[in-house]
Amino acid sequence: MPLPAPTDDTGLHAVGRLPMHSLRREPEVPLDGLWDFQLLPSPTAARSNRWATVQVPELWTMREPADPPHYTNVPMPFDEVPPAVPRANPTGVYRRTVSLSLRPGRRTVLHVGAAEGLLRAFVNGRPVGLSSDSHLAAEFDVTDAVVEGPNTVELVVSKWSAVSYLEDQDQWWQAGISRSVFLYSVPEVHLADLRVVADLDPATGRGSLQATVQTNGLAHLRDVEHTLQVEVLGRTEEVPVAPRVTAPTLPRGGDDRSTRPEPRLPADFMDLVSLNAASAPIPPEFRATPGMLGQQHRSSSPAGTAVVFLGDLDVRPWSAETPHLEELVVRLVDGGGEVVDETRTRIGFRRVRIEGPDLLVNGRRVLIQGVNRHDVDPCTGRVLSQERQLAELSLLKRCNVNAIRTAHYPNDPSFLDLCDRLGFYVVDEADVEGHAFASTIADDPPYLGAIVERVQRMVARDRNHPSVILWSLGNETGYGAAHDAAAAWVRHADPTRPVHYEGAVATDWHGGRAATDVVCPMYPTFDALRAYSADERTDRPLITCEYAYSQGNSTGGLAEYWELFESLPGLQGGFIWQFTDHALDPDGDGRHRYGGDFGDEPNNGPTLLNGVVFADLTPKPALYEARGLFSPVRLLSGADEALSGRVRLRNRQSFADLSGFELELRVETTAGPLGAVLVPTPDVAAGAEGGLVLPASVCDLLRSPAALALTLAVRTRGDALWAPSRTEVALQQVVLPRRPVPLPAGHAPEAEVRGDGAVEHPVLHRAPRLCLWRALTDNDRSFALDQRFVRSGFFRLTPTGTDVDRSAHGTVVTTRYAAAFGDEVVHRRTVRTIGPGDWVLREEVSLPEGTTDGLRVGVEFELVDGFEQAQWVGLGPWENYPDRAASALLGAWASPIDDLAVPYVLPQENGTRGGVTELRLSGPAGEVRAVSPTPLHLNVSRYTVDQLEGAAHWWELPPSRTTVVHLDVAHRGVGTALLGPDTRKPYRLSSREHAWEWQLTLTGPR
Repeated sequence: MPLPAPTDDTGLHAVGRLPMHSLRREPEVPLDGLWDFQLLPSPTAARSNRWATVQVPELWTMREPADPPHYTNVPMPFDEVPPAVPRANPTGVYRRTVSLSLRPGRRTVLHVGAAEGLLRAFVNGRPVGLSSDSHLAAEFDVTDAVVEGPNTVELVVSKWSAVSYLEDQDQWWQAGISRSVFLYSVPEVHLADLRVVADLDPATGRGSLQATVQTNGLAHLRDVEHTLQVEVLGRTEEVPVAPRVTAPTLPRGGDDRSTRPEPRLPADFMDLVSLNAASAPIPPEFRATPGMLGQQHRSSSPAGTAVVFLGDLDVRPWSAETPHLEELVVRLVDGGGEVVDETRTRIGFRRVRIEGPDLLVNGRRVLIQGVNRHDVDPCTGRVLSQERQLAELSLLKRCNVNAIRTAHYPNDPSFLDLCDRLGFYVVDEADVEGHAFASTIADDPPYLGAIVERVQRMVARDRNHPSVILWSLGNETGYGAAHDAAAAWVRHADPTRPVHYEGAVATDWHGGRAATDVVCPMYPTFDALRAYSADERTDRPLITCEYAYSQGNSTGGLAEYWELFESLPGLQGGFIWQFTDHALDPDGDGRHRYGGDFGDEPNNGPTLLNGVVFADLTPKPALYEARGLFSPVRLLSGADEALSGRVRLRNRQSFADLSGFELELRVETTAGPLGAVLVPTPDVAAGAEGGLVLPASVCDLLRSPAALALTLAVRTRGDALWAPSRTEVALQQVVLPRRPVPLPAGHAPEAEVRGDGAVEHPVLHRAPRLCLWRALTDNDRSFALDQRFVRSGFFRLTPTGTDVDRSAHGTVVTTRYAAAFGDEVVHRRTVRTIGPGDWVLREEVSLPEGTTDGLRVGVEFELVDGFEQAQWVGLGPWENYPDRAASALLGAWASPIDDLAVPYVLPQENGTRGGVTELRLSGPAGEVRAVSPTPLHLNVSRYTVDQLEGAAHWWELPPSRTTVVHLDVAHRGVGTALLGPDTRKPYRLSSREHAWEWQLTLTGPR
């Protein structure tokens, strides 16, 4: 009686799955497309006769109401403990019939690019394998299961298994088949794996190549006729495949006593084994047989493998700035000279090393200008098209991002191909996150093998990609024996790349050396970074694996981080959390959703809305802040030097000169940008500084009274896969001293105000009044801030009394407010009339005793319907805040009012621009002008603070033609307090007294 097929419903052990390899097999029978599908409540539930038709790859959770997406950050979405699996375990059955024409002498392999959940594969009703590891391919040899003609392939995916506890990443829980499925075939004797080390010697610029090839079907032979051909750089080398060699053993002593045996070995010869191992002096009598016995313990090429080494090669280096690739062709040739198997891959010659506190690529220290990236598409979940992948990487490249951490699992191999080709440094991260049980799971014996295997399979698949510079053991799984074991395996299997794991240094940045070669903390404070750099124990580079948390209106302090990264030893950049929002839009109606919107309980709500771009890849203002800080060119000069006709600049790149860019200068004025002119790109080597002589026309404009700043635009010179020629990648400025805008003195007649002290005009729906509150950002609500702003009570100001004092110097209106919890706020306004609808207003605000922080101090007014356009002189063009304004530009800007808002999915404070001295709003209803000698923070919106705070989604806000204007003399930065440092003290509102003066001019329709 035959034994039953092996099964393992835990998912901790694969069954029938082929070993992972780096070879790229082309589909012979593509299986993407239409499949039959039905969703079962559990793996053991009976199937029905009702089948739906679905398009594979797909995630059923994106379309099945019975099992929608579920978002949790740390906790599991079910109440179990490892390795228990919940009874309610949605299981999708995918079935397809395919006709095959089998080729004799070949093995047929089923490739499943990725299945989210526990995968069971069947062919013609026969079980062929079982796999977990949701973000790596599973391959099964189905030769014995397929037949000529029609074949039925069935893929059964159960959402939960024991390894679900290792996939507890901060993302949506999904299930289905997320990457391509296909069949391919190989000959009985075929290539099994390829490992390439394409090294570069930074000292000589010469390269070397070692290709280690493993075959299947030859390892048992003692006489092998097959050879390996390696073709690269116009050369072809051919080497034999190693045969099976009998392991050496000590000869038996002879029993022949008929003659006297001759002595062959010196006395104590066996001592050589330990003497060689100890590097001890070798006695003279042993030197005649050097290496004997010691050689027995040295490994040779395993049977069925071949190694090709090429040295002293003339190569072009690969780096993120110069991503030069070469094609490598490997052929397996039989004894008759026929090619029986072949593979092709693209390689890059480069070297990654850690020397002291520096991570070096090709011998040079590189700054990691990185982002964390998840697989996410708002309409398809984690099913990503090639077009989406290229769009993502192109956007990052255009914003000068040079590194990606594949948070928190290996990405599709095609994504790494693009990283190789476009130029990115990649931290390749294993699919290991046991966040809910991080304190125990890495030391839990049943999970040891699964953790190490996930790391091993990632390395085996991706080790030939030059873009991969660090191996990450996973994320937020504590620190335990499994990490030390995985790191040890990686270092032995691939000594060419360092190992990365944050958990090993989470509580001690100088510890965890067994599991990480870099210090890679999360969300460090600025003082902690300074302390690490100054510590005499520091001997590893610090590269933050996550920092600059970007949930909602956030990412404040990015410039402060980069001031440290670029100035202090041992600090080398990091990965912003994160690239894209995870909002989902399965219906394609633009109504992006977050945790809880699908009835998913428990959930972590909007926590996954923490990208620097929206889910549809529209950049948020935070990305433009990063783009400017990451610019390949930085202006170093101040205003005096620019006015003298010359500026200095630095090439921030590590390898490339500036010849790939064209430079354009223009002068920002109160009337707009003027005098744009292309200038010759200076010859400045990587990391060096150079000068730029300003054209006379630019110098003349800089000296004009209306000049605000000199702007340098950096654009690509030639076409690239990621951008056409003349794509703008950065804007840099030299800001000139600002001339205060004078306010008219006026004759100050008695101002016309209402009894409550408000000015009146037909275009005013609500007159200017004091405002101390903004729609709370995600960071404002941070647990770490302990409801600081709510405690102030400034969210509600109730007038308790108004005094109006009219005099020849103006009308003084003193309004006393009670904040929500009774504290008194005093607002004193002096109104001087300049003319009809034209006033100069002096504002003085006194906040309660004990006030040490706040959100805003300013005025708010509302206009009647009919205003459409905004123009301002100040910082722009995008939204900016005091601690996120390093890349904002000083100039004269214009925008439709509807476009000023930033539609964060969870509505909150948005759209503010700082440094504003002049404002003009216009439309059929009239014109509004505001002028201030003191730069103010401007916000022009269609919604009030209360409306923003009352909506759970941006798309819930009703259409509005109202115009709400805020002009603030003080506005708090946005910080990253939800997960990281709060707004730095210089950008908080610590003063109790505020005073400023401004002019308001109102004109009705003409």
